[in-house]
Amino acid sequence: MTNAEERIRKELIQRFGDAYKSFGLNKLMGHVVALLIYAPEPLSLTDIAKALGRSKGPVSQILRRLRDHKLVRKAWSPEDNRKDFYEIEPEIFENAFRNNLELIKNNTRLAGQLKEKVASAKKVNKMDVLFNRMVEMETFYKLMEKHHRNFLSEWISERNKMIKN
Repeated sequence: MTNAEERIRKELIQRFGDAYKSFGLNKLMGHVVALLIYAPEPLSLTDIAKALGRSKGPVSQILRRLRDHKLVRKAWSPEDNRKDFYEIEPEIFENAFRNNLELIKNNTRLAGQLKEKVASAKKVNKMDVLFNRMVEMETFYKLMEKHHRNFLSEWISERNKMIKN
């Protein structure tokens, strides 16, 4: 690996870690994703841990979480069929976006549920402000859902164009 390639790899890993941390996620999660995005071939747990200077335990836990969120997957390797190897999911960015959409949907449901509870207890004047905030929250997240769905449709169309070329 050239010095330029190594600098790019390190920067990619660092920036993904920072980005994941800014979203309230584990920084190591971002490091693993970046490493797998960079890697042209699937990597073993040992390879990942070594490349990131971490022990296998935390890396294994992160890989499990990333698999649960459909960001990475197990891959077969002809070199060693006794170890698990990992690579990014082909639709990693779309899957990350869909995960975010699920969080937004949960917030929409939460706002609706809380709005109903506040509405039933609204006889107390102090609840008017809270009720209005819940209406605003629900409206906000419904609009986010709409825009996310529209974006996903547009993305799928773009991705299909890329696949055809």
